[in-house]
Amino acid sequence: MSAHATTVSGHRRDQGVAVVIDNVAKHFGEVKALRGFSADIRYGRLTGLVGPDGAGKTTLMRIMTGLLVPNGGRVSLAGFDVVADNDAIHIASGYMPQRFGLYEDLSVMENMRLYAQLRGMDADQHADIFASLLDFTRLGPFTTRLAGKLSGGMKQKLGLACALMAKPRVLLLDEPSVGVDPVSRQDLWRMVQALTDDGMAVVWSTAYLDEAERCESVLLLNEGKLEFDGAPQELTDRLKQRSFRLTGVSDERRAVLSQALELPTVGDGVIQGDAVRVVLREDAGREEIDALAGEVGAQLEPVQPRFEDAFIDLLGGGPGGTSALAERMHVVELDSDIAVSCQDLSKHFGDFIATDAVSFEVHKGEIFGLLGPNGAGKSTTFKMLCGLLKPTEGEAHVVGLDLRNATGAAKSQLGYMAQKFSLYGLLSVRQNLEFSAGVYGLEGAAKRQRIGEMIETFDLKQYLSTSPDSLPLGYKQRLALACALMHRPPVLFLDEPTSGVDPITRREFWTHINGLARKGVTVMVTTHFMDEAEYCDRVAMMYRARLIALDTPDALKRASRSDDNPDPTMEDAFIHLVESAELDDAADATAKAAA
Repeated sequence: MSAHATTVSGHRRDQGVAVVIDNVAKHFGEVKALRGFSADIRYGRLTGLVGPDGAGKTTLMRIMTGLLVPNGGRVSLAGFDVVADNDAIHIASGYMPQRFGLYEDLSVMENMRLYAQLRGMDADQHADIFASLLDFTRLGPFTTRLAGKLSGGMKQKLGLACALMAKPRVLLLDEPSVGVDPVSRQDLWRMVQALTDDGMAVVWSTAYLDEAERCESVLLLNEGKLEFDGAPQELTDRLKQRSFRLTGVSDERRAVLSQALELPTVGDGVIQGDAVRVVLREDAGREEIDALAGEVGAQLEPVQPRFEDAFIDLLGGGPGGTSALAERMHVVELDSDIAVSCQDLSKHFGDFIATDAVSFEVHKGEIFGLLGPNGAGKSTTFKMLCGLLKPTEGEAHVVGLDLRNATGAAKSQLGYMAQKFSLYGLLSVRQNLEFSAGVYGLEGAAKRQRIGEMIETFDLKQYLSTSPDSLPLGYKQRLALACALMHRPPVLFLDEPTSGVDPITRREFWTHINGLARKGVTVMVTTHFMDEAEYCDRVAMMYRARLIALDTPDALKRASRSDDNPDPTMEDAFIHLVESAELDDAADATAKAAA
């Protein structure tokens, strides 16, 4: 590890309990956020905190860091009571909340100096700490860059540096990797692993269950209760001989998944490239899934269970395979099989090239994924295809309409769900729905009917008078999707639609997306969840504004196989493509220098 190891080196001598949670309870009016449970968190260990939206994860984090007072029970951190010894808690702990409070108009170094001062440190007397943190987070070359100009991954690294400023004994990270690409996630893991190796207690709240699977211990919350406390593998082992894959269903995998999820014996299912992965309920027989395999001409093979399988199973299974939203839609009819296309599409902001000569076509009813690291140009490409940004060069078409001269007509044919939540906080949920319906020209009975359908489909009735800013994240995303689909567009653009939401809500979203695709709706989606990329028919990979790969998920995985990794995941394929592109760029730079 770097010089930063000295900041926590004294902890290795104490591998005991860092945080004691003793029958802790918290309520907000009638809402019981935590219902009274106990657990221990140990030094030198990475502890995952997982659960669906509203489970109580953030509430527990805020109690541990002394920002909330429990209504019952007690919590101690590094030997200090979080209520009685509140000042000591703020020194003993480092906390990185979901929406980390960076000052975007300050530079990296200015943010770090400010946080040092807020922690009671004289920034001028601690140059060694600043140097070690910059080295540790690899932010040394970017000290003068404004925080607002950093990529998502670099912002998270800066947040981590600020949380580590006062040499905490316990580090609390509330979903630090939301919106961060797989390469940057690797960097975050590297840093956190170094801290735990040196004895620090780290609590990592996450919506990525592959991350939870890598933790040494997991606390799984649901509706304010502790459902599981232990090693991830212990929970995963409960699903032995219950996880299967249906292969040979490439063209019909969405229909097969929907059929499988309607079987009483199937608790969960997802698309995995050209196959369908299913999990049987406890004590269920194989007869029904064997019969389905025979009916659709598929091969059924057992596979190793994943922690995500066990998580969904523990919470009662997934949401089912039928989308009420898609069932209400008519089959999309277009004059051409090409729904979206772009040719040499480029966008410059001054000297900065955000998108560089990108070309591809998307077919009607296709789910098309656009992947890439933070800052690769995905959102810029999306905005040009939606008519929200004017290209510097090249051309783009949506349902045959040229976005250079038919922007208004094209916009009426598409729905767009932005990466950064774009609802109106001063309007209620109902008013946002009414506004969206009005913008798309719905009136009278048709408008009332469509709004009613969205309220019912997305279970929004209890929140109709609430501001979107006050909604749980999963419901914010449901509302945003409802507004994007209000006019039943034939083309749907989703820019990281499930970022930060839990796996059950993600399955709900993909049930709708799969259902819409089966009705002929064309879906373009960006995501940092690599398991979601498996749902796509094809994936375009962007890096440094350029398109570097375009193929099916399974083909991209095959291309990244090696002797060391004969069965790569989609995340492995992502990292392989980025590393290959970096090697190509380095070779080009060397050749130019030699010339």
